[in-house]
Amino acid sequence: MNIAVIFAGGSGSRMNTKSRPKQFLELNGKPIIIYTIELFDNHPDIDGIVVVCLESWIPFLHKMLKKFEISKVVSVISGGVSGQDSIYKGLCAAEEYVNQKNDENTIVLIHDGVRPLITEDTITDNISKVKECGSCITCAPAIETVIVDNHDSTLRIPKRSDCMMARAPQSFYLKDIIEAHRKSQLENRTDFIDSCSMMSHYGYRLGLIQGPMENIKITTPTDFFVLRAMVEVHENQQIFGY
Repeated sequence: MNIAVIFAGGSGSRMNTKSRPKQFLELNGKPIIIYTIELFDNHPDIDGIVVVCLESWIPFLHKMLKKFEISKVVSVISGGVSGQDSIYKGLCAAEEYVNQKNDENTIVLIHDGVRPLITEDTITDNISKVKECGSCITCAPAIETVIVDNHDSTLRIPKRSDCMMARAPQSFYLKDIIEAHRKSQLENRTDFIDSCSMMSHYGYRLGLIQGPMENIKITTPTDFFVLRAMVEVHENQQIFGY
């Protein structure tokens, strides 16, 4: 079984919107979060979707799921006090659903609700890579020089060809990522920036795939304009066949 856990819990302060969070901004009458959820809902290998949402926006999200005929969402829950806590809550909701199906080898794809520009192939490749080596981190090649500050008056500049930027989805066997989260709780570790950082810390092997360069996180007004342009490109491809 393959479950997507999608996060729509941010307030979107960098987007400078006052009326609604960034994940609920609309493009052509459709919220960004719905564009994202549809990618997983339409994928033949995704069996269920858990959405972690701002509590006050859960009723609105339910309306949108119904309006856009999303069929695979099995749970919508409120987020936690931190990003790490929100991920754990989403994973627990996925675990609860999976336990009803008695599947110990469930794969979970952890994804940002404001990354609507992945492809069907990206989802497929994540599932395949987890089956191959136990995990998958969707990456993009670094296109600028990366500088590492050693905090001792020295800087290290790795070869750009050796550098990748971690994006999403980040995918694992559900039992493994849940175990890592529970270890972090026992150790009172709350500072992991993302799932791959946590899994690397606890010694899990990380598999990589290269996703599309446009797989950006819609965080600023500029990102929203990029999304609008990409959606127009995709629509033109469907209409004109190029």
